[in-house]
Amino acid sequence: MKVLVEEKSSVRIFTLNRPKQLNALSFAMVSGLLKLFTSCAEDSSVKLIILKGRGRAFCAGGDVAAVVRDISQGNWRLGAEYFRKEYTLNYLMATYNKPQVSLLDGIVMGGGAGASMHGRFRVATENSLFAMPETALGLFPDVGASYFLSRLPGFFGEYVGLTGARLDGAEMLACGIATHFVRSERLTLFEEALCKASPSDPLVISSIINEFSEVPNLKEKSSYHKLNIINKCFSRRTIEEIIAALEREGVQRKDDWISFSIQSLKKASPTSLKLSLRSIREGRLQGIGKCLVREFRMVCHVLRGEVSKDFTEGCRAILLDKDKNPKWEPSKIELVSDEMIDRCFSKVKDDGWEDLQLPVRSDLASYAIAKL
Repeated sequence: MKVLVEEKSSVRIFTLNRPKQLNALSFAMVSGLLKLFTSCAEDSSVKLIILKGRGRAFCAGGDVAAVVRDISQGNWRLGAEYFRKEYTLNYLMATYNKPQVSLLDGIVMGGGAGASMHGRFRVATENSLFAMPETALGLFPDVGASYFLSRLPGFFGEYVGLTGARLDGAEMLACGIATHFVRSERLTLFEEALCKASPSDPLVISSIINEFSEVPNLKEKSSYHKLNIINKCFSRRTIEEIIAALEREGVQRKDDWISFSIQSLKKASPTSLKLSLRSIREGRLQGIGKCLVREFRMVCHVLRGEVSKDFTEGCRAILLDKDKNPKWEPSKIELVSDEMIDRCFSKVKDDGWEDLQLPVRSDLASYAIAKL
């Protein structure tokens, strides 16, 4: 079983179980989780969901290699169905009527962020490693990232989403990606305490987590200490202006972090960078549903490869051939026109294609309503 299910009184524990693939979410796993969350939502005996991963990852992302296989066989629609299902799961989690506690004891990337960020409680540990590495793959931070990245302090979300920067557990807690930090050796006791209490009240869950949690110190070289520079540079209107602002900062002070950030941006797909910045900026003003509907349009355009084939090329270079030398097209940021980006935000003109239809949610908790 790729998703293990345990029932402990009124708690359901779902464990992602593809450890060799770092729990990358296959189509079957996304479908399974969607069924599990849907049935638990309607089951009055279930009060709390715990989601975790087996091995050294919570979840390293969606199974994009399978999607690229579909595209290469001329079937982008199969890939689109994967994202349709995944985004529906993200929406269900965001508007869920019961608390979800995600134990992020390891790698959390891409689709793994989508499976946890929309839940109420996100527990990081000293083993946590968070990133949204999509711009290096020719994609953009999706799974509702335009909603949750745009709500991080200042312009930290733009920095994380554009550079693919890696954050540890202390940084995840500091910026709000995680709600709590618990040492990994205490997770078993913590889980037992939750199962024993079987609480449905978020305040009670909070008080139980607080008994086990702590606030770790940020490392001296943490990027979160750079929030002033990040706000100054990543608040700019365009990618070109962001890079120019970073370069000006780099002239004024010798700082490895600045040069690493510039390098990350220059290595990423130019089309992806422009898509991602616009997506996060639009997400600042949209609820979670609108963000996911827009991201679904965007991902369909990416899969079709009409505006750019960077997604298949990025996956080839990073995941398949692993030469880490993608040939982006267009190859320069200034060659990516506004018109190209506009097209990716428009409805897909293809026979039988439909926008993402999100399930109608009633009985919403107040914290879920706030996301809409």
